[in-house]
Amino acid sequence: MRPIAIRIILANMPMRKFTLVTILLTLISSLSAHEFWLNPDKYIYRRTEKVNISFLVGENFKGENWEGNNERIKSLKIYYGGVSDDLSPVVTGATGDSIEYMMTDEGTNLIAFNSNNAFIEMEPLQFEAYLKEDGLTNALEYRKLNNETGCPGREFYQRCAKTLLQVGTLRDKTYAIPTSLIIDIIPSSNPYQLRNKELFRAKVYYKKAPLINGLIKVWHRVKNKTEKKELRTDSNGEIFFPVNTRGKWMISTVKMERLADNPVCDWQSYWGSLTWGYE
Repeated sequence: MRPIAIRIILANMPMRKFTLVTILLTLISSLSAHEFWLNPDKYIYRRTEKVNISFLVGENFKGENWEGNNERIKSLKIYYGGVSDDLSPVVTGATGDSIEYMMTDEGTNLIAFNSNNAFIEMEPLQFEAYLKEDGLTNALEYRKLNNETGCPGREFYQRCAKTLLQVGTLRDKTYAIPTSLIIDIIPSSNPYQLRNKELFRAKVYYKKAPLINGLIKVWHRVKNKTEKKELRTDSNGEIFFPVNTRGKWMISTVKMERLADNPVCDWQSYWGSLTWGYE
């Protein structure tokens, strides 16, 4: 195997900056902008072509650029050709910065991002609506059984986002590499080897164990239109559906757990996503 230095070039590359978009963090917007994903400018690249990946937050597979920077990163890794590297240095302290790199070898690239914890608090009715919208029945039932439906929702949350890119024509097994993400969505085969209408299969892990009966949202965007379907993982933590090899795809899910004896916050959530796409 050749050394990493000739596989990926990170240093001295101009960073593409995004115009800061001011987002009013109202409680209403917190209900309509749950999804977070890694959004490449495209998904299929030629060798040595620059890759630019933005961090988007929004709904219906349409989003605004995040307001984060390097300080929001817990981990940011790229996996390729049987090795991995730390991508966090390419994201600066500038608000809304993006990822930019150049891959010198062909193959499938997996980029995995984990944010550090952030805090949000919602009024009771809005928190209840949010829990219902995202199928978080465990939290709804807990609040009902413990007479907390009239209490504000205090939550820590982390983002666990992945994207799969294809560089050149060499399609390898990088897609199947487990990451350190709390929620890890792993395809059963390389999506860039699937034919149109062939079944796409993936297994969803939560803390390294299969996520059983988890609510999964599947988003497909093509020609500026988005279709969404909701699935449940089976007893093995798996989902499957026919894939259209046009446009771009996202799988997303969320898992929430109760925090014990925490004076600041009652809940911890983890938001997982996987994106890939075609020409």
